[in-house]
Parts: sequence; C-alpha cells; structure tokens
Amino acid sequence: MADYAHAVVVDVKTKYLADQSPDDSKFAFAYHITISNKGVQQVQLLNRYWLITDGHGKKTEVHGPGVIGQQPFLAAGASFEYTSGVILETPLGSMQGYYEMRAEDGSVFEAPIKVFSLVVPKLVN
Repeated sequence: MADYAHAVVVDVKTKYLADQSPDDSKFAFAYHITISNKGVQQVQLLNRYWLITDGHGKKTEVHGPGVIGQQPFLAAGASFEYTSGVILETPLGSMQGYYEMRAEDGSVFEAPIKVFSLVVPKLVN
C-alpha cells in the first residue's frame, strides 16, 4: 500500500487583511488551502490540528473536527479548497499542522501542513 501521508498534498496561500486589522494590536490574515488527493483511494478529512505562533513566540493550538464545518471526502485525483482566517497580536507569525485523514480501507493517517508564514506586506524586506 502507498504511504497515505504523502498521497495527500496541502498547498497554502496567505493574504494580509488590512481592512480587518483595526489597530496595531490585531492583525488579520486569510489562508486559502487546497487539499489534493494524489493517491488511489478515496480519503476523508476527519480532524484538523494547527500550531499558530506569533512574532513573540506565543503558541496557540487549535484542533477539532473537519474544516469550515465540513469533513469532506476526496476521491482519488480530487481536490478540496477552502478559505479561513486567523488574527494575530503581532504583524508576523506562522502556522503549521496536519489533517487527520481516513482512507477508504479504514486506515487513519496524518497529512502534514508545512509551516507557512503570515507577514504584513512591507514589514520584511
């Protein structure tokens, strides 16, 4: 059997939301996720886990069922996209984590989400 964790690929695009960042103590970011099933079995996203780190090193863990209220099934070759957001207390930070997935043969695995940066534009040269 294939290594399921490598069969599910997670791509992330981020955007700073200046209009939703009212002052210098709250910085809003959107992140757009594309989850692609490159494997041969259908998979279902069961749970999510995020480790959010702000610019001061403060860490916040978020975990729970599904994403945006859904636990989508992804057929072999299919993708699922969604957009969500986070508010940081600093103008830069990072996120990383994983999705807990179940393949149609019943095996459960983690699809890693590589660390990505959240940075207010023009903050870093």
